[in-house]
Amino acid sequence: MSESSRSVICYIGIGSNAGDPVQNCLEAVDRLSAHEAIKVLRISSLYRTEPIGIKDQPWFINAVVEIRTALGVHALLEILQTLEERMGRVRAEKGGPRVIDLDILLYGERVIQDATLCVPHPEMHRRRFVLVPLNEIASYFIHPAYGVSIRGLLERLGDESAVIPLDAAMKGR
Repeated sequence: MSESSRSVICYIGIGSNAGDPVQNCLEAVDRLSAHEAIKVLRISSLYRTEPIGIKDQPWFINAVVEIRTALGVHALLEILQTLEERMGRVRAEKGGPRVIDLDILLYGERVIQDATLCVPHPEMHRRRFVLVPLNEIASYFIHPAYGVSIRGLLERLGDESAVIPLDAAMKGR
């Protein structure tokens, strides 16, 4: 599959619950901003979020970033994974604590499913900690697989886990 060299709008989910989660999320945004092939356009507020799955762990800090890039989706994934590794991410336990987690939520209006990647993120429509910050910056965006806006997905959401806004620490960055 050839990857497009045209510029595309993407949404990246950011999360952390180890070390200093707020600082980890801010550092991830700074590192994304510093990458020559990535232009950060908008950043949601930071949210303190209840863990799902494994409950016996610290709460997370989550946010969503809107970027523009000409990178293909697999090249973008590689950059995100490298950034995670450089920040100290260790993939020990699925759903467990992590220094940083960067997920491609949406890659333009494309639906991608292959051995290494599934975009839109296959769980995003079920997760309040993703939809709340995504709705803040892209409520109008239509989910390419479901044909429903982000706001519509949030309004229909069954997940009632806590998603608490922090101060607007990322605004104006």
